[in-house]
Amino acid sequence: MSNGAASRAEWLALARRAETLGYAILVVPDHFRNALATGPALLAAAEATTTLRVGSLVFDNDFRHPTILAKEAASLDVLTGGRFEMGLGAGWMRSEYDEAGIAFDPPGLRVGRLEEAVRIVKGLFADEPLHFAGRYYHVNGLTGLPRPVQRPHPPLVIGGGGRRVLSLAAREADIVGFAPRAKVDGSGLDRADITAAAVDQKVVWVREAAGDRFASLELNLLVQAVSVTDERAPAIDKLARRFEATPDVVESSPFVFVGSVDWISETLRERRERYGISYWVVFEVAMEAFAPVVARLRGT
Repeated sequence: MSNGAASRAEWLALARRAETLGYAILVVPDHFRNALATGPALLAAAEATTTLRVGSLVFDNDFRHPTILAKEAASLDVLTGGRFEMGLGAGWMRSEYDEAGIAFDPPGLRVGRLEEAVRIVKGLFADEPLHFAGRYYHVNGLTGLPRPVQRPHPPLVIGGGGRRVLSLAAREADIVGFAPRAKVDGSGLDRADITAAAVDQKVVWVREAAGDRFASLELNLLVQAVSVTDERAPAIDKLARRFEATPDVVESSPFVFVGSVDWISETLRERRERYGISYWVVFEVAMEAFAPVVARLRGT
């Protein structure tokens, strides 16, 4: 995951480097603090590469009307030749809402809007004009154009940490993303939600809400910290202080990987077996260090 770059040359070089290192996809979040806007950055990255997929992780539903988002997403899919993956979320960082003058509503309202937005976006990817009347949005016979290349629509990612949004993802998404739960006041992520037990619970929620479609879902996790090192104990202690957790919690957390390339590779296999997670996202700062793990596990 990257927040962008300071120049065109730097951004295109980063995208090409990700492809060369064997990463399957380059994802960009949707924050005002990003160096580049999400959509244009993804399009430029796709133009600079040949096989690398690109995705939003995730578009904040509150920053655009879902009709605008559907058109932008379909356009990205067309212009990338079907290499776009659409992530959509309810928003969680209060500071950027306050700075932009956007109301930061309680979680229930934001997730409620997201639920309606997903139905609208999917409806506009379909062939017929969309009629939709909800609590938050109304669409009156709008035809979605352009049609996306990937049918019925680009892979849809919905992620989060709480039961309601993960249940929505289980019902509607193609890819369910796990992240630590956001604090209710929007001040940050709940570091207490990084435990192995917390991820076990998230998987249970998704399985229950998905029902028969669970087997067709891909599970995704946004890794919060990576340290490729042969000196595990000092690195774990440092991260324990960062996360305000015990070393045991950090060592066993699915959101953290600390160890040698061999250790991380084996642990990824174990966690894939335990949780069913096959799609792991690391931040750009760890891209080079994590690349040997990617090389080790490609195709396994």
